[in-house]
Amino acid sequence: MPVYRNKVRNSWYCSFYYTDWTGKRKRKKKEGFPSRKEARDYEAAFLMQHQGSCDMVFEVLADLYLEDCRNHCKPTSFSVKNYLIKTKILPYFKDMSVNEIKVSTVRFWQNELLSQCTKREQTYSDTYLKSIHVQLSAILNYGMRYYNLPSNPAALCSSMGNKKTTVMNFWTIDEFNRFLSCLEPEPPARLIFQLLFWTGIRSGEMLALSADNFDFKKRLLHITQNYCRFQGEDLLLTPKTAGSLRTIALPAFLCDDIQAYVSSLPASCQGKRLFPVSKYYLTRQLKSGCAKVGVKEIRIHDLRHSHASLLIELGYSPLLIAERLGHEKIETTLQTYAHLYPNKQSELAAYLEDIHRQYVSGTVSNRHFL
Repeated sequence: MPVYRNKVRNSWYCSFYYTDWTGKRKRKKKEGFPSRKEARDYEAAFLMQHQGSCDMVFEVLADLYLEDCRNHCKPTSFSVKNYLIKTKILPYFKDMSVNEIKVSTVRFWQNELLSQCTKREQTYSDTYLKSIHVQLSAILNYGMRYYNLPSNPAALCSSMGNKKTTVMNFWTIDEFNRFLSCLEPEPPARLIFQLLFWTGIRSGEMLALSADNFDFKKRLLHITQNYCRFQGEDLLLTPKTAGSLRTIALPAFLCDDIQAYVSSLPASCQGKRLFPVSKYYLTRQLKSGCAKVGVKEIRIHDLRHSHASLLIELGYSPLLIAERLGHEKIETTLQTYAHLYPNKQSELAAYLEDIHRQYVSGTVSNRHFL
């Protein structure tokens, strides 16, 4: 693979032919390399990419994966993905040939990451460690799908961390009302926190709401968008999953409060976000309120958990809870909230004991249990 020197610019460039995905033969030229080796490496990686070969260094595969993700991911999701790959994965794998990465290689990387964490006296949460491992596995899955990598060693290796946290904070109705009592009666803070607690919507979904999302006659809320602020810009994106597009029934008191708030807004606010505040504003209100009334401090997202736990305690089915929260799969609801009320096990055991006692005493027939 010959490369060439640009004497005027004191740099190197490569110029070569390749066959594109339509079968046409094309010429590729790339300039500006500081060394002969970098020009050659670029040409080799480019040809491997178009030949569908995984005989490339990991850094090239990671770059191909990220470029593909850039076109399919939301900007916020891509930013997180890019950060984890650049800081936690590439420093270890970037110069390795992808075909030479084995299960043992992945295990060594895991141990190296954990040992570095210990040396720096840092602590990564189980969910964070799981996210890092998932990104490595996603890159290698990409190699299997598009570049003939025979297997994914990250999928074969035991994962780090855990997808779901084992500790979940939430408020009871009493705790929520104590917090609410310290807020000013005027909107928007009081109304925002009521929406989050009594509907279980995500904070981004709440911040995207406009008057058009409400059907006040039928007392319904339609979730259609998700708000985020990214690189100084306000973005209205599609919701997190397909299941997040949903309609939620509102209690009458909450619907009336929202309608009164909408009616009080000036005409210039029509069609705009009802709550033009930031997540930082919500966190600040939450922290100061917890300190004032002495309730345990939780995160904004834990208000969603609080709503789910309330519905579980009231005996509503996992399917209904999944629909209300916008979970794409009912398994997500079951896995996330199954541990919230361990006292239910005690209640169940007591109920079975009562049935057994009635059966033994002869007060209940066998038919009762069929």
